[in-house]
Amino acid sequence: MRIGLLGTGNVARALAHGWRAAGHDVLLGSRHPKERTGLGLPVAGLDETAARAEVLVNATPGGVSLELLHSIGESALAGTVLIDVGVGLSDDFQQLTHPNSSLGELIQEAFPLTPVVKTLCTMDSTAMTAPGDLTEPGTVFLSGDDAEAKRTVGRLLTDLGWPPSTQLDIGGITTARGQEHFAFLFMGIAGGVGSHTFNIKVVTRPQAG
Repeated sequence: MRIGLLGTGNVARALAHGWRAAGHDVLLGSRHPKERTGLGLPVAGLDETAARAEVLVNATPGGVSLELLHSIGESALAGTVLIDVGVGLSDDFQQLTHPNSSLGELIQEAFPLTPVVKTLCTMDSTAMTAPGDLTEPGTVFLSGDDAEAKRTVGRLLTDLGWPPSTQLDIGGITTARGQEHFAFLFMGIAGGVGSHTFNIKVVTRPQAG
C-alpha cells in the first residue's frame, strides 16, 4: 500500500521503516521537506504526501495535529483512512491538550468523510515496530467508527509484527479517550521500570468449559 506519514519524528520514521520492510511504499510528509533530508526515507510536502497516500498516518504532536490537517484540507483527506497515533500533551507533559475528549474524536468530527482509526498511542516507537522483542506479546488497541478502516489498519498492524491475537478492537472513536489518557500511566510505568520500551497486556479469566 501507499502509506503517507505526517511528521518526521521518531514515531513517523519508525513506522515508515517498519512498513517499508514489509513491502509498503512509504512517504514522510513535512511542512519543510527541504530541511528534512538525510533521514534515509523519502520526504515530501504535506499536500503531496496526502495526495499519494492510500492510508495516511498522523504522527505529529497532538497539540498541532488539527491545525496541520486543516492546512491539507477536508476534500484532500476525504475517503482516505487516517491512522491517528498522536497524543496532545502540554510542554511540561503534565496536562492533556484535549482533557475532555480525544484527538482522535476531534479529527473524526472535523473530517467526517475521513475514517479515523486510533491505535499505537499506548507505547513508544520501539515497541510499535518491534513488539516481538518484548518478553511476551502485549496488546494493541483500535478505536474507530468504520469497520472496514479498522480491518485495513489491522492488516497493517500485522505487518509490523502484531498478529490478530494481540489486536483488541475496543469500539468506536469515543474510546480513543482511554488510549490517549493512558499517557499519564505510561509515564508512571516508565519511571517504575526505568524504560520507555514496554507494553501492557489485557488478560482475562479463562472461559468455562
